[in-house]
Amino acid sequence: MSTPRASILLLTRNGAATLPRVIAAVRSQEAPFRFELVAVDSGSEDGTVELLRREADRLIEIRAEDFNHGTTRNVGVEACRAPIVVLLVQDAEPASTVWLARLVEPLLAGGPLAGTYARQVPRPDASPVVRAYLSRYAASGSTPRRQSIADRAEFDALTPGERLAACTFDNVCSCIRREVWERHPFEAAPIAEDLAWARNVMLAGYDLAYVPGAAVVHSHDRSAAYELKRTYLVHQQLRRLFGLATIPSAAHLARAIAVSYVAHARWTLGGPGPAVARLTWLPRALALAVAMPLGQYLGARSADTGRELLRVRGV
Repeated sequence: MSTPRASILLLTRNGAATLPRVIAAVRSQEAPFRFELVAVDSGSEDGTVELLRREADRLIEIRAEDFNHGTTRNVGVEACRAPIVVLLVQDAEPASTVWLARLVEPLLAGGPLAGTYARQVPRPDASPVVRAYLSRYAASGSTPRRQSIADRAEFDALTPGERLAACTFDNVCSCIRREVWERHPFEAAPIAEDLAWARNVMLAGYDLAYVPGAAVVHSHDRSAAYELKRTYLVHQQLRRLFGLATIPSAAHLARAIAVSYVAHARWTLGGPGPAVARLTWLPRALALAVAMPLGQYLGARSADTGRELLRVRGV
């Protein structure tokens, strides 16, 4: 068989509920080039492996305890045959039949572009709080953009928030040039391996591009306990990578919780849908108003002090 132009790398663990739709959307792509589907599964026990054995062109199995957001992706990219690799999570469903072509197209033009990333749109059943936060996320807008940094001096001159904005990248659905990955593989990381990679390749002189014409349906309504742990890990990384502390003190934390409490209640009670559904969403929305600011505060403090302030597993 001839070498495909693009490889789609799918990371899975117990994804049987969402994978059939994702794989069907991948197989329906109208792309002007050959592509393959490669999967790395981390110890699934729900029929995911059996599904992938039928549907994937190549399947790699690792133990759940060996999973790491960075190194597991390296294992998968290494197994891909194409010069361009699309990274996709198991519950991000391509929203159209031209998703793949649009995501890959900027990289086919050559130049110093290291990677692209897709737009994320919420699931139809997403809660008002999830919709509100996703609408404010850099990977949800409708305007394409190119991200570049001239050199390390320019990066250092930016504020922490500007550094994050310049290096925004999201492996929920991204596309990378394999030759760049060979020079700059993903770092071992509990989370935010995509931001660390983006920072590294941009400081090495490469650009990134946001491609909203390539969209995936992806959102999560997670518990407040889970979001506390996830936010904690993310903000550890944001502090280490960019010097960013969104909530730098206890006083800022109290203010952030109060503001979030009001906003979450307004979004939930004033949003669309039946009143019964809105009232059902409200307890979780108010719990998130505490969990998310607290995770931001503790994550930055942990990075500053070198101490783990939360015990986190399975994020």
